[in-house]
Amino acid sequence: MNPFIYLCLWFDNQAKEAAEFYCSIFPNSKIIFESPMVVQCGLNGHRFMGLNGGLQFKHTEATSFVIECKDQQEIDHYWNNLISDGGQESMCGWCKDKFGVSWQVVPAILGDLMRDPEKSKRVFEVVMTMRKLDVKTLLNA
Repeated sequence: MNPFIYLCLWFDNQAKEAAEFYCSIFPNSKIIFESPMVVQCGLNGHRFMGLNGGLQFKHTEATSFVIECKDQQEIDHYWNNLISDGGQESMCGWCKDKFGVSWQVVPAILGDLMRDPEKSKRVFEVVMTMRKLDVKTLLNA
């Protein structure tokens, strides 16, 4: 068995607005299907579904999307767009978009820096002082 797995995000009634917002940020993205209840979109090759489920459930930081970025330009692009129009900055590369969905915008090299026994403590300490992560500062830690 090899089932296809994708994420469903619960919204009050903003599933289409959220899908359009995410499609405007991520390359190679489009809305695949929409109905009054659900909207499916492809975001850079990954399928997502938005469900207009009502007020019963809210997004929390317990679930977040991680965006591994190749460089500072990509970090700036995703970070700035995700917090635009009512999103919120948080600490250590985390932010929330205007729908309350949590994101971690990180450089792809972060894992390697954290695995290096000599650098990991310094890198961790530096990450803890940042909101949006800065690649040059991390490399110099």
